[in-house]
Amino acid sequence: MKSAIEIANTAELLPITEVASAAGILPDELVPFGRDRGKVKLSILDRLASRPDGKLVIVTAITPTKAGEGKTTTSIALTQGLGKRGAKVMLCLREPSMGPVFGVKGGGTGGGYSQVMPMEDINLHFNGDSHAVTAAHSLLAAALDASIYNGNPLKIDPVSVTWPRTVDMNDRELRYSVIGLGGKAHGIPRQNEFVITAASEVMAVFALASDLQDLRRRLGRIVVASTYDGQPVTADDLRAAGAMAVIMKEAIKPNLVQTLEGQPVLVHAGPFGNIATGNSSVVADRIGIHCGDFLVTEAGFGADMGAERFFNIKCRASGLTPDAAVVVATVRALKAHSGKYRIVAGKPLPPELLRENPDDVEAGAANLRKQIENIRVHGVPPVIAINAFPDDFDSEHEAIRRIADQMGARAAVCTHFADGGRGAAALAEAVAEAADEPSAFHFLYPDQASLTEKIETVATKVYGADGVDYSTQALRQLETYERAGFGHLPVCIAKTHLSISSDPKLKGAPTGWRLPVREVRASVGAGFVYPICGDMRTMPGLGSSPAATRIDLDSHGAIVGLS
Repeated sequence: MKSAIEIANTAELLPITEVASAAGILPDELVPFGRDRGKVKLSILDRLASRPDGKLVIVTAITPTKAGEGKTTTSIALTQGLGKRGAKVMLCLREPSMGPVFGVKGGGTGGGYSQVMPMEDINLHFNGDSHAVTAAHSLLAAALDASIYNGNPLKIDPVSVTWPRTVDMNDRELRYSVIGLGGKAHGIPRQNEFVITAASEVMAVFALASDLQDLRRRLGRIVVASTYDGQPVTADDLRAAGAMAVIMKEAIKPNLVQTLEGQPVLVHAGPFGNIATGNSSVVADRIGIHCGDFLVTEAGFGADMGAERFFNIKCRASGLTPDAAVVVATVRALKAHSGKYRIVAGKPLPPELLRENPDDVEAGAANLRKQIENIRVHGVPPVIAINAFPDDFDSEHEAIRRIADQMGARAAVCTHFADGGRGAAALAEAVAEAADEPSAFHFLYPDQASLTEKIETVATKVYGADGVDYSTQALRQLETYERAGFGHLPVCIAKTHLSISSDPKLKGAPTGWRLPVREVRASVGAGFVYPICGDMRTMPGLGSSPAATRIDLDSHGAIVGLS
């Protein structure tokens, strides 16, 4: 079978004007970027407001493993499959971060015959959105240090500064640094850190803002430090938020592209999945929900992470109600959750994992069962997408079907990597049936619950913890945020994505453990509080053989090695 980039390079794409027209986007609402991509003006929101909502479907997964689950590819395939059924459908995806593109993860545009096009442009610099986030973030960092340097009129305590620097690349050497060296003329020395652009609060703000004016307000609320007497210092206090909004003025317009089979796709925003929502933008959802019969969107990591945040943070911001949720599962990932195999990222899978063994699928099924429960606890009907690999066995697929049936969930085997939308026909049918069920969606906790109540609700109901243990520092920070008026905000618990628990080594659905909260921070601009449970790396590093070493130009100037 051809590689992803070979398939992409031979694809015949529709002009972006045709894709826009089919989605109901008027010519004066589209800003074309060449023939194959464009941006959608926010003026469309007013025109579409009176249209009925389509069905909203979120695609999530079991807890991810280093074997890979193919969640993005399945999201694209579902969109193609619904299109083959004659439905008008829009897909919303996050923008890939260039750090992971050049690291281990690779690109974020799907694979095989279920891809979003043009894949090279989307994976590299896509319409400049991430660069705008980096620039806006960096402007605020510069304004903060300039204020301290130039007489410190706001009486900022340098020790209290929480605003890092950012760059859209995996660079572990920048995680912790000292800035301001070189003498008085070059600044005031202090410790600093870098985060990857996807982990910037500006990116989270970008993803959750409902329009340009809301973006400006949220940017102004970002807290970067405190004064010597403990008062928060915001981007508005530094008079930087207006210029930041100007930098973001074009980025806030969603990017329109297409699947290999011509369905419209809005690729917009890319917040980090560990410390932020891990979902595409509210603006894209607000547009896409009115453009057809279905809006399909993807959430980062497993259902305990991206889907929980989609339900309790993003849906609060967008006001939209999900109608169904797809949980992607693979034979190899469920075998990995049995705890019997050692899988190393970037290395071949253990040969014994690839042998026929439905008993090992059953042994890892606790994770699938818990993630189905995590969807149902929000009142949303689940559908299991069995993402089939060529080396799977029918008996192993049947084992997953039995598990789904025992849980009362629909299930469908998908062969979309090789077959495109045709390979997702059964999944599309199951999703359409589930989405027709009466919606019983509800938030997991009310706004008025305390921050500790919200944390404990997610920990016990979604993660399966027995309770929560707070450090003295965390309790003090929670009390401070409640006093500052942030208690109404939802919580975005920063924990490992490799386990439903807080311990990445625990597979399946662990029980008999407690969630340790060592620190709590507030993303006031984005609109959530995030407790930190464990060591969260917000600046990845490159491995010994990153994808960047295989990416190049051939003799004709074409890109090779991108996946």
